[in-house]
Amino acid sequence: MGKRIIPQRRGRGTAPYLSPSHRFKGALQLPEQDCQVDDLINCPGHSAPLMVLTQKNGEKILSPAPQGIKVNDEIKVGKREVKEGYVLPLKDIPEGASVYNIESQPGDGGKFVRSSGTFAKVVAKTAKSVIIKLPSRKEKAFHPQCRAIIGVVAGAGRLDKPFLKAGARYHKMRARNKLYPSVSGTSMNAVDHPFGGTQSSHKGKPTIAPHNAPPGRKVGKIRPKRTGKKK
Repeated sequence: MGKRIIPQRRGRGTAPYLSPSHRFKGALQLPEQDCQVDDLINCPGHSAPLMVLTQKNGEKILSPAPQGIKVNDEIKVGKREVKEGYVLPLKDIPEGASVYNIESQPGDGGKFVRSSGTFAKVVAKTAKSVIIKLPSRKEKAFHPQCRAIIGVVAGAGRLDKPFLKAGARYHKMRARNKLYPSVSGTSMNAVDHPFGGTQSSHKGKPTIAPHNAPPGRKVGKIRPKRTGKKK
């Protein structure tokens, strides 16, 4: 009969595969007004430390902390002054400056470059767009009115220290409810996975699943719609 493979169990949405959002501190935003840093906190849902900001109207929001920020520091919004932590539209940020938490559309609160130690670079500007070089080294065009934070996300060097023990990595992954360890299908028994059985390194089945395969068989590569040179 076989067993449900991990992608099937994930899709069912049971507790081992649900995000522990009740432990998360909240969603990240970009400030709309000048504000002050009240506190620096840790959140299991984010790799970078977060700063608790109090805006002039008294509203508190969360935002990724830049390197070098301290409690009680002032953060200004919209001022044409390039300083760590300040929030500016991309059109007002000079070329070559490091930015993070970039908005995808003006006013969405920031979507790009938010992991610890990451930053993007302003490469070029045109009348209709600003070209940003992302940490992946890809270049993407943004609307000039999209805002971003000046600087580099705090928490750099997080990946420099090795885990050393599988148990340490297990507890790290458990904080975010990530499945660990991940086992290759070819290392399983035939009852556990379509690629399992026979010798551990021998697959025995093609890695491209058939078009009409049931959910438990759809493993490996996605079958292409067509092959050969397009005429």
